[in-house]
Amino acid sequence: MYWQEDRSDRPFEVPDDIQDVLFAVACRRLPVDHAQALATALFALVPWLADEPGAAVHNIHVAGSQNGWERPDQAAGQFLIPSRRTKLAIRVPKGRVAELQAVLCGVTLDLAGHPLTLGAAKARLLSKDATLFARQVVTRPGDDEERFLAWAAAELGPQGIGIRKALCGKELVIETPEGPVRARSLMVADLGPEEAVQLQRVGLGPRRYLGCGVFIPHKGIDSVKQGNG
Repeated sequence: MYWQEDRSDRPFEVPDDIQDVLFAVACRRLPVDHAQALATALFALVPWLADEPGAAVHNIHVAGSQNGWERPDQAAGQFLIPSRRTKLAIRVPKGRVAELQAVLCGVTLDLAGHPLTLGAAKARLLSKDATLFARQVVTRPGDDEERFLAWAAAELGPQGIGIRKALCGKELVIETPEGPVRARSLMVADLGPEEAVQLQRVGLGPRRYLGCGVFIPHKGIDSVKQGNG
């Protein structure tokens, strides 16, 4: 006799091999488009971040429109005002967490002329939430929203991640020394816990050091629909 029990009702434990390290920050203001400046400053202190499998740098974000404040467009001359609750998150393998904390805690980074001091840090496991959000995913030239979503589904399917509900945002531009990089936000909903963790582990598309293709938990796809309406 062959008997395989249904495992769907068994609790899922999030693995700890990839973690987010959250640093407290002290900074008066930052350019909205600070991804390249942040990556450059971090690479000078932690050069292995550029090539470490599983590593990613989250862009710094502050209060969103749900708190009565609209985030500025990603354009020159627009700034973010970090609060005491603002964090810098860097995603790394577990074996790199202690090293990252030792190197970065207490240092001040120069982000395009704006000093950013990193304070105490703590590690956090990835999320098993059913809805995940990437603030920016690199797009292919000429792709509209429909083609972008089709490409995302085709890329993630072989990774064991099924796209059942997804929503993307308008294109934005990230300035880099090689020229502008175009990207879109992407919300993926109705994920199983294993799929959610896998999506955070593998990400989507290139330039993870610029915060592209880096997924985080989100309160839900309905709120995004309302915000876009």
